[in-house]
Amino acid sequence: MNNRKEADHMKIIEGGVTAAKGFEAAATAAGIKYQGRTDMAIIYSEKPCKVAGTFTTNVVKAAPVKWDRQIAESKQKSQAVIVNSGIANACTGEEGMKYCEETAKEAGKVLGIDEKGVLVGSTGVIGMQLPIDKIKAGITELAKGKKADLASGTEAAKAIMTTDTVKKEIAVEVEIDGKNVTVGGMCKGSGMIHPNMCTMLGFITTDVVISKELLQAALSESVKDTYNMVSVDGDTSTNDTVLLLANGLAGNKKIETKEEDYKKFAEALNYVNTWLAKHIAADGEGASALFEVKVVGAKSKEQAVTLSKSIITSNLTKAAIFGHDANWGRILCAMGYSGAVFDPEKVDLYFESKAGKLKIIENGVATGYSEEEATKILSEKEVTAIADVKMGTATATAWGCDLTYDYVKINADYRS
Repeated sequence: MNNRKEADHMKIIEGGVTAAKGFEAAATAAGIKYQGRTDMAIIYSEKPCKVAGTFTTNVVKAAPVKWDRQIAESKQKSQAVIVNSGIANACTGEEGMKYCEETAKEAGKVLGIDEKGVLVGSTGVIGMQLPIDKIKAGITELAKGKKADLASGTEAAKAIMTTDTVKKEIAVEVEIDGKNVTVGGMCKGSGMIHPNMCTMLGFITTDVVISKELLQAALSESVKDTYNMVSVDGDTSTNDTVLLLANGLAGNKKIETKEEDYKKFAEALNYVNTWLAKHIAADGEGASALFEVKVVGAKSKEQAVTLSKSIITSNLTKAAIFGHDANWGRILCAMGYSGAVFDPEKVDLYFESKAGKLKIIENGVATGYSEEEATKILSEKEVTAIADVKMGTATATAWGCDLTYDYVKINADYRS
């Protein structure tokens, strides 16, 4: 999964949010909750950006989600995103919204930009108020330290981590209208991750010239097949946000229709989002393996999505993956309660990894496979289950992870 292979029309390049032209980043240790590590980040664009966003479906929405949503849904442009980790600024009432406003005002003042377009992101413990004086001091430090180099982007990616064990960043380059267009991104997410925008913050930057409508369309479409197909623990967060900022510095002819240039940009964006989504799943709290589920031969995309998500969220299946146990009955069971209609007596199921591929059931019945070989396949760091329901040509892929003892340990005392 870490091999950055080149895709059609695309070059995978080093970096993250500072890879695209005109973007800068920085990180600082503001002491919000964590000690001895960075916990605030900035993404800054030298030119105001068009903004697209997708946000949590949880009815309980954190203050930054409400703040960013109003910017994304307006014609307001943005030049900066201020992010903190440690405290989520969720369930914080009017005070929480006031702190978003104060953060934006301070950033506007210190950076000399329009405060109305300052985006904010928070992740961490729910219910605690932000120490606004520390946030303001942090903004001053971020403004002083921001740079356009790749290392600054990497530092920003580290600063937004909570229970993540690795920073997550990627960038790609694609040629559009004879110009090099870059899409770079960073995200965090490890626990409270479940389809429909997970506990995750994602920030994507690009220098493409595109209409705001098509920028939003590309993001909304991509999120369906990437972040919304990830589950670590079935909990939908209050803070989920993916923001996409486009500053237009690539100088390509403006993309205003869903033709070839749009398709190239959408493919690059989707590559970045898929890569980030898979790395969120692989870095699930306490995880020891990435668990991928492919449903093929489905009657419709909707059916394939429903079945794959049901398997990926089954705790019994996730526990079996942790134990390297080919307990295929749990997968069929999860498919059965998903709500999707299919014939269990037609299902074929395979397990696949670097160690090989093995057909476990055929037409709903065990094949007499070797348990030893199955265990060997399931002992790899990345494991795939493929379910063929033989009803059509639709497919869907979902990503999750195994369920380990460490997941419980991490979440038993998260606030301490």
